[in-house]
Amino acid sequence: MNKKIRLSIIVPCFNEGKSIDLFYKGVKRHINDLDVNYELIFINDGSRDDTKERVELLHEQDPKVALIDFSRNFGKEAAMLAGLHFSKGEYVVIMDADLQHPPQLLKEMVDTLNLEPYDAVAAIRRNNKTKGKGDPLLRRIFSKNFYLFVNKMSDVDLKEGATDYRMMKRKVVNSLLAIKEYNRFSKGLFEWVGFKTKYIEYRDVERVAGKSSWSYFSLINYAIEGITSFSTVPLKFASLIGVLSAFVSFLYLAFVITDKVINGNDVSGWATIVSLILFLGGITLISLGVLGEYIGRIYNEVKRRPNYIINEHLTSNVNHEE
Repeated sequence: MNKKIRLSIIVPCFNEGKSIDLFYKGVKRHINDLDVNYELIFINDGSRDDTKERVELLHEQDPKVALIDFSRNFGKEAAMLAGLHFSKGEYVVIMDADLQHPPQLLKEMVDTLNLEPYDAVAAIRRNNKTKGKGDPLLRRIFSKNFYLFVNKMSDVDLKEGATDYRMMKRKVVNSLLAIKEYNRFSKGLFEWVGFKTKYIEYRDVERVAGKSSWSYFSLINYAIEGITSFSTVPLKFASLIGVLSAFVSFLYLAFVITDKVINGNDVSGWATIVSLILFLGGITLISLGVLGEYIGRIYNEVKRRPNYIINEHLTSNVNHEE
């Protein structure tokens, strides 16, 4: 009798109390058709609702359910990292609890890793343009330009629409765990570690319950994280702007002196001078902001604080010899 493949399903949760039971039933419906020995690892990332209590009930009913409860909210990146740390499977998949990552793709992912020469399978979300479904237009425009911007400025190639929904072999997981960065941008790290990855598409769907915790501000902050994690181009760009400003200022100074010597015109234009001062001041502040972003990342790295703190850990009880 062949030993079953061990599969760890990592589920980061933040205020997902209304989705937990629906997610569990949805995954069970599809996972039971697979010849795998699995565990479900829920990471409660400081939820303020009954997420923890609902997972604890599932843990009592199903020995394959595990819970990692954080002491506070540390963010999805920390939750995914904790899941990877505590996963035991030869295959590991990351899924959202709101069922926007379709469980029906699990079979294709497992079959791909079993039968094809790939080390990972990643899901790419394509927007559902049906009326009333999919992301708002502004968010779609922001997302599209984010991928174009990052790919032009960094040494990683992010696939447009790529999500955190991916299944990986153990060697890929071990490579991700070997990266000791505090500021983690997993979408970039997945590509940075390399390995042969197959991309499969799916149409996005509505959340089964609750509301997304992502705002436009958090999306902008996430974009800044991605850019500064894999590129120093903003620093070079700030330097280039400084050089160009100095060059233009020199040309203007030469013009003023020449105009005075040849034509005898006095320097005038109070509004022009104030505008130039404000313009150059704005460039200076932007450059300082870019520099501060990188210094802040260095500051966080050198403190070496843990990515997360665990309040409680309920392990799964899975027979890995099945």
